Amino acid sequence: MDCLFCKIIDGAIPSNKVYEDDMCLAFHDIAPQAPVHVLIIPKAHLASADEVNADNSKYVAHIFEVIPAIAAKLGLVNGYRVITNCGEDGAQSVKHLHFHLLGGKKLPESMG
Repeated sequence: MDCLFCKIIDGAIPSNKVYEDDMCLAFHDIAPQAPVHVLIIPKAHLASADEVNADNSKYVAHIFEVIPAIAAKLGLVNGYRVITNCGEDGAQSVKHLHFHLLGGKKLPESMG
């Protein structure tokens, strides 16, 4: 598979990891849009939110269970934003489901 995020999961491409367990990986974005900008990805390859179903939704549920711990570890005590892009019109650049965790300052309402 020629998926950038799958290669990061496999360790073929290095990342600055923040969190990892058997279901997901979180790492710092290489082009941050906020003081804290982390990507959280499921270890199962799902191309986008369009592929989430009853058989694999456990990955998304788990990611949202660990987001508060990741946010706390990164010092996001005053709030944060979680975003996912889906498809071309949604500006999805990597075809592997991922969530952006953004924070570290007051974010503009127009962002995201």
